[in-house]
Amino acid sequence: MGFRKDFVWGAAAASYQIEGAAFEDGKGLSVWDMMCRKEGAIWQKDDGFTACDHVHRYAEDVGIMKQIGLHAYRLSISWPRVMPAGTGAVNAKGLDFYQRLIDALLEAGVQPWVTLFHWDFPYDLYGRGGWLNPDSPKWFEDYTHVVAAALGDRVKHWMTLNEPQCFIGLGHKEGRHAPGDKLGFREVLRAGHHALLAHGRAVQAIRQHVPDSQIGYAPVGMVHYPAEDTPACADACRRSMFRVTANSCWNNTWWMDPVFLGGYPEQGLETFGDAAPAFTDEEMKTIHQPVDFFGVNVYSGQPMKVGPGGEAVPASHGIGPDLTAFRWNVTPECLYWGPKLFQERYGNPVVITENGLSSMDWVALDGKVHDPMRIDFLRRYLLQLERAADDGVDIRGYFQWSILDNFEWAEGYKERFGLVYVDYNTQERILKDSAHWYAEVIQSNGERLHRD
Repeated sequence: MGFRKDFVWGAAAASYQIEGAAFEDGKGLSVWDMMCRKEGAIWQKDDGFTACDHVHRYAEDVGIMKQIGLHAYRLSISWPRVMPAGTGAVNAKGLDFYQRLIDALLEAGVQPWVTLFHWDFPYDLYGRGGWLNPDSPKWFEDYTHVVAAALGDRVKHWMTLNEPQCFIGLGHKEGRHAPGDKLGFREVLRAGHHALLAHGRAVQAIRQHVPDSQIGYAPVGMVHYPAEDTPACADACRRSMFRVTANSCWNNTWWMDPVFLGGYPEQGLETFGDAAPAFTDEEMKTIHQPVDFFGVNVYSGQPMKVGPGGEAVPASHGIGPDLTAFRWNVTPECLYWGPKLFQERYGNPVVITENGLSSMDWVALDGKVHDPMRIDFLRRYLLQLERAADDGVDIRGYFQWSILDNFEWAEGYKERFGLVYVDYNTQERILKDSAHWYAEVIQSNGERLHRD
């Protein structure tokens, strides 16, 4: 069977990780601009102030996307580039950049899929309490109105928030990402509740301006898969993947159930107890807006085995497991079991909004970048995604992370995730072997996966 004929093959990036121009043309500061100035926060004191200089080099980058043959490009909008203070005045020069980028993509035959928030929260609004402020959902709604009104005549595919588990959990609980806070868990969940409300209000705003829009959301997919090929192990995984059993942001249902099912999971409310946020039925209705696809970012998974009482418990990855340069486990099975189990629970068509790896990439003596491990990784994962499609999972698209090597948050420029190598000293772009291979995968609608 293979991938559907209208399957969307894409690649992704995020504003702060590639754009640069952090202090140009009226852009306001973001919490990541703040984080990059914090002593010891970023590897080798790297920062995103220039990054891939995409603001000035977007035409070249769009040309590369066209060369690869991408159907779609998932980009994010920098909130403080469009609204420097986060609310109020709109920065015409900042909005104009996205107008030009969208036009260039469409001219190249590349469909823009826009994410409204990929972590670059306006610094001025952080000074007013950030996501802890009960006005934050309204701030985000106002920003969404501006962007949807400006771009909605050309942009039909939208995502609201990227990975709330990260910007809330890593940013507000663990302090490893911007804004670098280590709040109590009650405050963490309060910030998360406001972010979910912001999602719902943004969906309403997009619908108002773009009635023919396709809207989704891009949380982290925490995937469990059976280590034992038995029905009992598969059933135990179904339960374990949707459990909330610790005071942690690293779960699925706390961030997905309100959006897709209309309520926080009972197990989460019991586990979090008094730390859980107060909410009203009206707020849940706001969060639970109809959406068109289940976007999810999947990189790795956890094998599970049947433990005492029939419940799933973590299984070992084995001695000397396969690891990426980021030391993430290589687990292709997660791109079969993740989409399968998410669709079983939530029902929406699935789009893999991020998947990829950091690899040990450098320019070889022949001037090229040979990344055979990325090709092997992507082939293994995409074959599992195809297996899910063959088993009846409604999978609509796949976005490789990332189109370019880029600023990897607290890891600075240590990790290279791109299909395209970026020399940050000269800003030269070099298509890696994987970019040429992915072009063949796209051209063949996945048939190339079976020819290696």
